[in-house]
Amino acid sequence: MTSPRAARRTLLAVPTALGAVGALVLTALPAAATATPGQIATSRTNGVSYLRSLQGADGSYAGAGLSNEWAFSAFASAGTAAADVSPGGDTSKNARTVYRAHLAAPGWPGTSPVVTDYERGIINAYSAGIDPARVSASRNLVADTYAHWQHSAPGYWGSPSNFNGTVFALISLGGAKTRSGAQRVPQALLDRSVATVRANQHNDGGWDFSRAEGDPDALAKPGDIDMTGAAMASLCVSGVPASDPAITKARAFLKSKLINNSGAFAAMFGANTDSNGWAVSGLNACGINPQTGDFLTPAGKTPVDFLIAQQFKPGGGFKYQPTDTTPSAYASIDGLRAVAGGGFIAAPPTPTTAGASRWAATADFTPGTATSLALTVDDGTSLKVCSVAFTPTAKTTTLGAVLDAASSSATPAGCVTSVTPGSGTGTITALNGKANSGGSTWKASVDGAGASTATRNKEIKLGDTISLRYGS
Repeated sequence: MTSPRAARRTLLAVPTALGAVGALVLTALPAAATATPGQIATSRTNGVSYLRSLQGADGSYAGAGLSNEWAFSAFASAGTAAADVSPGGDTSKNARTVYRAHLAAPGWPGTSPVVTDYERGIINAYSAGIDPARVSASRNLVADTYAHWQHSAPGYWGSPSNFNGTVFALISLGGAKTRSGAQRVPQALLDRSVATVRANQHNDGGWDFSRAEGDPDALAKPGDIDMTGAAMASLCVSGVPASDPAITKARAFLKSKLINNSGAFAAMFGANTDSNGWAVSGLNACGINPQTGDFLTPAGKTPVDFLIAQQFKPGGGFKYQPTDTTPSAYASIDGLRAVAGGGFIAAPPTPTTAGASRWAATADFTPGTATSLALTVDDGTSLKVCSVAFTPTAKTTTLGAVLDAASSSATPAGCVTSVTPGSGTGTITALNGKANSGGSTWKASVDGAGASTATRNKEIKLGDTISLRYGS
């Protein structure tokens, strides 16, 4: 998989081979005026039923080749916990448990992973109720993503030419809060990539999947409906308000693409559920109502109207294009998520299955099992980001041990070049040649908690996202 967007396009071109689909295909809903709460509730219920039918007999949604794991963000947006989705009522094969094992497998995500593999994992693990930093003793998806930070192009994640890797980094890292609901990563990290997304906004207010920053010709090209929705979501999930000029410009771009008689957006592939779904999810993420004001056409149609008109009744699946006669798995995921009011990532609902907790997470390091931790080092001038690989010797470790490992086992390299003192348990007085001075000292925080004096003996646990900052 090279990108979330590219994968979606591939999936749309391949028929879904699922025996249960045929039984769910009946008649599509007729076009209607502004969708009512009742219509939305019915669409949500039917959509969830259809997505349940996509589950494999082994409980899976993800696997080799084409994958329906994006269903987890749609389920969560619609109020259904992945832990409650089980084939034939066999709770031992519930979707969350099976997906967690899939992500934890040593061979995942393949021999040539790219950053969007890990971003996809974060988004869907979080939505399924799996702490993405604590999938297993060896799998930390946040750290896996940090390994793809571009020191040569700060703000970009993965190849800068594949801009959507940066968009989905913000959606995943900004959207995947801790289990207590706190922001997991430092705001300075999000802000750097927010600036990058801003720099890639086209002149017409939209975005597409390629890098445009610094290229007048690329910036002058038309934006794309899908990536405009995703880019809007990436900004808003990272703290940018809906009143921000970048969002208002993107909103105007989407408004200009609205088709009067259907409520669809005029996308590059023609009016379709996926493009409308991504645009509506972007609006949802920014708290912009997709059924009023700018998005209610003179004919009384809205983007949500179009989506519901694409849905089969009562089967619940969504067509990709209006002329299609069978539902598409990906269109059904995108359509349900948007109609249910979701962005691209959603906090997991509490399961109703007896004994199932809201979150699944591994608590401790396993001594002798290689793992990784996410680390940022901000000296006030430059921000370094890396994944630190090491093998713990106990159920917890120390900040000093992590920094020592980072000096030789960090990806990208150069996150930590020197630490003073180099041993012991005391206060860290200098890092990367920057020494404590007066009221400016090195401070450490974990998982977005309050920062305190950085000491070598500070306890670090499995999956902790570590932030070191120099200042007062």
